[in-house]
Parts: sequence; structure tokens; C-alpha cells
Amino acid sequence: MSGLSETHTATPEKPKERKTHTAESTGVRLNVTISKKKQAERPELVEKYDVENYDLIQGHTFDDKLRALIPRGTPEYLDHGEKYVERITRALYHFKQCALIGPSGTGKTHIVYLVAELSGLPIWEINCGLQTSAYDLFGRYVGLGKENWIDGQIVSWCRYGGVLYLDEANMMKQDVATRLNPVLDTRGHLVLTEKDNEIIPRHPVGYVIISMNPYSAEFAGTKPLNAAFRRRLSVWIDFDYLSVGSKIADDEIALVEKKAKVSKEIATGIIRVGAELRRQYKANELPYGPSVGDLVNWALLVSDGVAPEVAAEETVIAMTSDNAEVQDTVRRVVRMIFSTSGSPSKVVKDERSVQLPKEDQQQQKKKEEDQVQEEPVAPKIIERPRYSSSTTIVDSGDSDFSFGGSEI
Repeated sequence: MSGLSETHTATPEKPKERKTHTAESTGVRLNVTISKKKQAERPELVEKYDVENYDLIQGHTFDDKLRALIPRGTPEYLDHGEKYVERITRALYHFKQCALIGPSGTGKTHIVYLVAELSGLPIWEINCGLQTSAYDLFGRYVGLGKENWIDGQIVSWCRYGGVLYLDEANMMKQDVATRLNPVLDTRGHLVLTEKDNEIIPRHPVGYVIISMNPYSAEFAGTKPLNAAFRRRLSVWIDFDYLSVGSKIADDEIALVEKKAKVSKEIATGIIRVGAELRRQYKANELPYGPSVGDLVNWALLVSDGVAPEVAAEETVIAMTSDNAEVQDTVRRVVRMIFSTSGSPSKVVKDERSVQLPKEDQQQQKKKEEDQVQEEPVAPKIIERPRYSSSTTIVDSGDSDFSFGGSEI
């Protein structure tokens, strides 16, 4: 053979690098293309979470507008053997869809963004709710006539691929869930009734993740998922808090200590309070269990010089419920933990105000005793005016709305 030439074509944004060798002979031209998989953006995390064997992008490329939807710089997830990232990626690789269920603040959305970033997929996020209409999700015509059509989030995902993330899915309207059924089963297409029943096939790298809080009265607006929609989600992954009851995670303590810049002693006390409140929440004794973000907010006030018990009044106590009895329950947990943990705090809040100094306490006590000794003043009784016995109200019968009176 003669006339051997080599051309190299490589685009840094493509998931695979291609090198083409061309050989020419008499009347014969042979092209050989060697493809090399592009290295992941964060290879250390791909190896850490053990997802290098699951290629979700499958050689597809995205244009600049879609690449802008790929998450960047997502923080690492504190994994304690649950392997959430690996389990979600594996579920998408085999079934193309999965469901995440767990209380607020357990990291469901965080992990979805991390999976999308490590896989190099754009994410289409929809916060489901009763006010989210089908027009917002599937699209609509704009202006007069049928000339200007705008795709909704779900239609755009179906056309271009990526991860469709339905947050709070058990608050979704039933008509929306029903229209997703053909996309999630073997049919793999979406019927766009708003646009003359156009059929849009599901993109080869189009994945679906739904997340939701457990169905309960605590999360207003939630309802059980439709059975037909539920059975199309092959994998269900439960999420839980890092610290619950007597189980205290050192990583969560370190996270609060780092984020809020408080001492390890304070961070440990805050996590212990959070763990006990979560235990009571899971036992249906409290309406809410604090997330790690809630505990960090509490710790931030403490780092600003506020006593832990006082800062708790403005964060975890007030946030748990508006009910005074529930707040008292949370308040007792806070006092129990920080009174036994040797906290340097000397300021303790009671139910209504901060504990007063000794002199002020004595004055307050004397004032209350004086008030008790005072004799109660009998209230004045004001006699109501009485109608004269010589006056009678008589219904004239002329109208349902007019009354006539006559004196006898």
C-alpha cells in the first residue's frame, strides 16, 4: 500500500476522542477509527463512588446550551456504606428510572445533582405541586394561532435527553402522572395532545428520577402515587438521616463544626439534639425532624455569640411546630442535652424569656407577691336595657326581608 496518511480529529467537549487512520491503495480506500473514552471530569469521585462501569452517556454529545445544564462543583456526599450514588447510577443504567423516598434534609436532591455531574448529563428539574399546570410541563402556543410553540420541561427532556428530576413527586397532579406512563414503559414515547397529538420518542439517554417525602399529614399536599405510575419505577431507594437516636455520625459533627466554625463540643451537642428529635419524629412523636442544614443554621447563631439554648429558640424549636406543647418537648430535649454536656453556656431561656440576673429575679418575685396579696376588685355588672312589655314585633307577611312593628 502507498499514500498512507493520518488525520486526527479530537474535540475536548466530546465524551470520546477519535483517531482516524486512512490507507489508500489502487482503487481501495480503508478508514479505521479508534475511539478512546474521554476521562471523567472528576475521576477521583467516579472511582470513590465506584460508578466507572456504568456509562450513562453512551457516546452521545450535547450542544453548548445543554452542556450549561450539567451540574458543576457539586459537593461530595458523606457516605456511610449506603452507596446511594452507586445504587442510583446502577438503577439508571439498567432501568433508566428510579425513585428516592425519605424525609426532608436527607440529601436526595444533592445526590441527584452529583449523579448527573459524574455522568455528564444535563438535568431538567421540576418541583411538582398543585399549581404546576400541564402547560408548564409539556408546552403551549404563544400568541395568536398555532405558529409559535414553546416546549415545556418534560418535552425538552424527551427531545434532548438528560436527567428528568421530579422533586416532590407525590404532590404531582394525577393527569400529569398519567401522561408520563407511556414514556416510562416499553412504548417509550410522549403523546403531545396540545400539539395535534405529536408523538415524541424518548431520547436514548433520557433518564427519570423522582423524589418525595413519605406520605403523611406533616407534608401538606402529599398523596399516594397512582399505582400505574408507581409500578413503572423499578427501583426504590430509601434515605435516612446520618444521626438518629443513639446513633451519632462523626462526619455530621465534623460537618457542623466546619460549616459553622464552632467547637467540637458545641457541634456534638447540636447533633445529639438533632438525633433525638429525629428519633421522636420517626416514632410519630414530633411533626418534623431537623435536617443537617437546620442544625448548621442553629450552629451559625451559636458561632455569632448566642447561647445554644437561646439560638435554639429561633431555629429548631420555632421551626418544628407552632404548637406550644410541641415546642416545649423540643425545648426540654435541648436543655437536657446541653445541661449534661458541660456546655459553657450560662444563659438559659425559659418558655417566654431569657433567665434574669439575681437582682432582677428578686424584684420580679416581689412584684408577683404584691400582685397576689392585692384583693381582687369585683367587676361592675351593667344591666342590659330591657324592652317595654307594651311593644310587640309583628311580621307583616308582605316580604321575607321587611318587618313591620305596631304598638298594641
